[in-house]
Amino acid sequence: MIRRDFSVLKRCFNGLNKKAHSADQRQNAIQQFIQSPQCQKSFPDEVELLTPIVKGAAILYVVDGSRPYGKEYEIEMEILRWTGRPSMALINPIESSEYVSSWQAALDQYFKTVRIFNPLQASQKQQLDLLETFAHLEPKWRQSIYQVIQDLKNQDQELLNRSANILAQLLVDLCNYQFQQKVFTREQAEKLKEITNKAFQSWMFNREKKAYIKLAALYAHQGREIEIADLELPADLFDSDKWFAWGLSKKELAAVSLVTGAIGGGTIDAMLAGHTFLLGSVIGGVVGFSTAWLGADKITEFKIKGIPMGGYYATQGPVKNPNFPYVVIARFYYMLEQIRHKNHANRHTIRLVKEVKTQHRLQDRISQLEKVDVKNLHLACSKLSSQKNVESLRQIIGKLF
Repeated sequence: MIRRDFSVLKRCFNGLNKKAHSADQRQNAIQQFIQSPQCQKSFPDEVELLTPIVKGAAILYVVDGSRPYGKEYEIEMEILRWTGRPSMALINPIESSEYVSSWQAALDQYFKTVRIFNPLQASQKQQLDLLETFAHLEPKWRQSIYQVIQDLKNQDQELLNRSANILAQLLVDLCNYQFQQKVFTREQAEKLKEITNKAFQSWMFNREKKAYIKLAALYAHQGREIEIADLELPADLFDSDKWFAWGLSKKELAAVSLVTGAIGGGTIDAMLAGHTFLLGSVIGGVVGFSTAWLGADKITEFKIKGIPMGGYYATQGPVKNPNFPYVVIARFYYMLEQIRHKNHANRHTIRLVKEVKTQHRLQDRISQLEKVDVKNLHLACSKLSSQKNVESLRQIIGKLF
């Protein structure tokens, strides 16, 4: 009810009891109550609340699960039950869940459906589940509510498609980026090695963060504070032992190489008229595997090249490590899941930590794809790490979403 003056509620309920001597008379008693000029004057808040309910509205009763339950609430819950309208009670553990169980035990006796729901923390899935529960409360609302749910799901899929576009461009930019600095002598180029490395890392970090800011804006989280682990080379994320927590393990990379390397083997077979098809496939797989394994510590290359008209270029990058595209995808997917399910009332900082728990690992997501989609993804990542163009990249990585 609107106010917590329980003495007024008690007088209101006593008046209703006098008009209804059995359950079949209760709804009519509520109807007479809201139409009575005397009741409208004595109980204006109660009349205002009950009027739309009597006219066909549903009841959504929200309580604070961090506050103790009291017997005094039973009067207003009983009055609401007399209306006979579809009803749901939500227990919101605002500060704690200390009293949730006692509220649950009481509310179950008065409301058709009781849910624990914190609107500040509820994910999109939880919100849709709540809407679906409403659809079951009143059959005549079902079609309209299901249409709303479907529209929200379609909107979510469209946002996922646009997220895949952001990731596709990020992959192309990060996998192909190379920093160059023109100098006059080879000695100057050597001295610039540390500077070019820092410049390379800074550009990679800022480019990735720019993608996350764009992703947050896509989901209407403009201005949200975003913190991400630095793309440090090679001591932090790109350390070959540490970044497997984001990308693929050495064992998984070996399996990938059998997919991408077998292509080379098949080519060898064709040249040999197919007489050693199995051998060719094995050769291709071994070559691919050895590249993934032995090249794991080769992150970027610092090169010095002469240029026409005199002078040199000190260059850093691009990243040729076969695990790099998977690391970028895994980090993006982790951030997408945070942003996508972040409640807009929750203004906490969105953070990308250095390592993630097992359930967030990319391989868990890849294992859910169809075989053809897995193969296409691995081939695309192989091309990206070799700085080659990938056709339909958005559609390929979109399968992960």
